[in-house]
Parts: sequence; C-alpha cells; structure tokens
Amino acid sequence: MPRVSAKPDPANVQPARTDGFVAAMSERLGGPLGRYAELVRTWWSPARVILAVATLTYVVGMVFRIPCRITVAGQVPDAFRRLCYSDIGLLYADRGLLQGNTPYLDSGSYQVLEYPVLTGWFLELERRITGWLGAPSGTDLTAQQAVDATLTFVDVNQVLLGALFLVAVWAQVHTQIGRPWDAMMLAAAPTVAAASLVNWDLLPVALTAAGVLAWSRRRPGLAGVLLGLGMAAKLYPVFLLGPLLVLCLRSGRMRAYGVLLVGFVVSWLVVNLPVLVLAPDAWLSFWTFNADRTGDFGSIWYVFSLAGHPVPHLNEVSGGLFALGCLLVAALALLAPRRPRFGALAFLVVAAFLMTNKVYSPQYVLWLLPFVVLARPRWRDWWVFTFGELFYFVAIWWHLGGELGPGDGGADRVYWLAVVLRLATEAWIVIMVVRDVLRPERDPVRSPSTGSGNVDDPTGGVLDGAPDAPWRTRLFARTRLSA
Repeated sequence: MPRVSAKPDPANVQPARTDGFVAAMSERLGGPLGRYAELVRTWWSPARVILAVATLTYVVGMVFRIPCRITVAGQVPDAFRRLCYSDIGLLYADRGLLQGNTPYLDSGSYQVLEYPVLTGWFLELERRITGWLGAPSGTDLTAQQAVDATLTFVDVNQVLLGALFLVAVWAQVHTQIGRPWDAMMLAAAPTVAAASLVNWDLLPVALTAAGVLAWSRRRPGLAGVLLGLGMAAKLYPVFLLGPLLVLCLRSGRMRAYGVLLVGFVVSWLVVNLPVLVLAPDAWLSFWTFNADRTGDFGSIWYVFSLAGHPVPHLNEVSGGLFALGCLLVAALALLAPRRPRFGALAFLVVAAFLMTNKVYSPQYVLWLLPFVVLARPRWRDWWVFTFGELFYFVAIWWHLGGELGPGDGGADRVYWLAVVLRLATEAWIVIMVVRDVLRPERDPVRSPSTGSGNVDDPTGGVLDGAPDAPWRTRLFARTRLSA
C-alpha cells in the first residue's frame, strides 16, 4: 500500500497551480493533480522525475552531435552547418593530450592550455581514463589510431560531463526549499542539449550549483570551498562573492561571510599553487589570453568591429561597464525596501559580466541558466531567455560556416541581429528581476499567490529571515527623519 500523508506539504509549490504557462499546459493534459492524488507519495518524487528528464535532455544533446563523430581518418564533417561543433575532440590533439602530455607541466609544439587549472586537471583525469581504456597515445600514432583515441576521449567526456550535469540539477532541486519543480527549467532546457558538449563548462556549473546549495543549507565554509573550486575551473563563480558580501553586510552576517571567504581562498590556492610554482608561465596563459583578446564572438564589441567601428581601449571599457553594473547591483541590494534574495543578485551580477564581456561563447548560457531559474522561476521568462539563446546558438555556427552571409559578400547582419536579440532577452530577465527586488510582491518566490506562505529567501542560508543590521536601520531612520 502506498504511504498517504496526513496532509499535503504546503511548502512544495505546484507550478500547475501557480505558473500561468504550466497551468495552461496542464489543462491540455487533464489539469493539475487533484487534492487526494497529491496526498499519495510515490517512488516518482520531484527529484527523480527531474533527474530523469535531465538525463533525457543530455542524451538528446549526445544524439545531436552524432553527425560530428569522426570514426574514420579523413572524415571532415561540416560541424558549423550541422550545429554540432565541439572543442573537446579538437583540443585533445591540439593541446598535447593525445601525445601523452600533462597540461601546464609538459610542453611541446602546441599551444598551452588556455583554461584555469582545475579544468586542466579535469582534462588530465580524462586523458588517463582514456589511456586506461586502451586508447594509444604518443607522437608516432597512425591517423586511424589518433581518430580512435580521440573518439574514446570524447566518449569519456560525454559520461563525466553528463554526471556533472546531473549533479548540477540535483543541487538545483534541493537549493530552493519548497520549490523543487523550478529545477525542471534547468533539466529540460534545450540550451543544455545544444551547448553541454561544446566545452568543459559543466564542471564549474556543477561546482557552483553545489556551492550555492551548501550556502542555502547554512554551511558557508563548504560553500566557499566549492565556489573556490568553481573559480579554479572558470572565472565566473568569484562574482558571487560580491552579492553575498553586500547581503551579509546588510543583514549583519559578516562572520558567515568570513568563513565563506576563507574556504574560497584556501580551495582556490590548493588547486592553483602547484602549477603557479612549477610552471608559472603556463599558469599565466589563461589570464594573458583573456587580457590580450579583442572583441570576440558573441559580444556587442565584436558586432561593432564587424560594422567597422571597433571600440578602442576595450579592456577598460568592458571592465568599467562591468564594474558600474556591480556598483548598481550593490546599491540595489543596500537600498531596496526589503533585502533582495541571493539568487536574484547572483543572476544580476553574472548577467552584467556576460553582457559586457569581450566574448560570449555559446556554452556560456550554462553559466547563466541556473541563476535565471533561481532569480525568475517563471516559464514565460524562461521561454524568452531560451529563444534568444537558441537563436544565437544557430547564428554563431552558421556565421562561422558562412551560411548567413549575403551572396554579394556583404555584412552578415543576421548574425548582428542574433547578438542584439540575445542581449535583449537577457536584459528582459534583468528588468523583471530588478522589478521583483523593488516590488517584492511581484517576486515569484515571495509572492503570496504562490501559496508557499511567508517566504523570505529559500537560497539565502544564514540570510533567510534575517532582519536588517542595526547600522542600516539607524541610517534609514535618520534619513526618514531628515526628509
């Protein structure tokens, strides 16, 4: 006999009852579950359903890339036209891994790996697993041996990156307590199927998602360790320290922030110091590569360059605009009538970075998507975001493949439109989130219409339910009196 709860759990928000899009879709399938059906707890919990959907989404992404699998030496699939390009197989040979070399520590007639250290160690682990599975390596391989070894490496990546995606989804399910179904927006995202195997970004995505989960469970030390490891794999997790700083400052939770910061610095140093000491030039390659690059694919700066108007001093312009965005987010966090949710501010900061950055690679959508879910868990906005990202995903590959250029050899304005549209859809979510901060009753998480009761910040950890610090209360009391 299935176990029957005495009453339904009011903390678990049912999208079919609170989200207009899901409610409309559920009506086509018979409507939301009835009062008695919701009482029955079956094996198919929200977490299991969502993980099953995530698995299917990821498998679709693997199938999507079958046209680009090279199994015979001499095959040259049109990866741009078929939208199945991936760095994974190409960099296996072009960064010395196929030759049996360890990233950063070995050198040869190839470019140093231009990724943060933990990503390099992840590739080294995959290189060793590939060897354990019998794939040959070295400088004297035949063309077919190189193809076979590369194919094994790609398959190892598909398994490990898939596991990391499930970790990210699992963390997303458990981060916003009472809202497990929000994670379906990550699990079922077409953008994940499209971009998950372009590069190794699911490693920092999983570490960051786990770090946010640890923070939400009031474990700031563990959160700092995981976010520090995330930054050791990609830069963007460090930006979460800013929103947490201003939120902890506003709520007087600086001790927890100090614990977070210590964990972050220690874990980042543990990963980076060996390479920094043994191969400092190789360690610097990631930083110099990004400092030296000009306006690149996906950025508005690249569009300006294509239009014949390159922006001078781009590092200063891009960095200055991002710094301005961070200051505006900090001001919003400190001046808003009610302390904003951590997920909302995290989204705003990461979005500010990606919208002003010198490059927007197609897989960067994986950085932003989990924060879209935390900040604005509404399917309408998810669809707006997804449309902009998918349109850009198609446009960038066809732009690189020459599919979008006019016959007279003129400017590829369809690609320009795709970049602008992607920025516009991201700006739409930014506007919605800022409105939610200024008008908390419109926030999908805090709104009484969700039926979740008096909710403050399910992702906030020690911030959840915390009153403003005395300094802010006194400051705004004096401001009101002087007015």
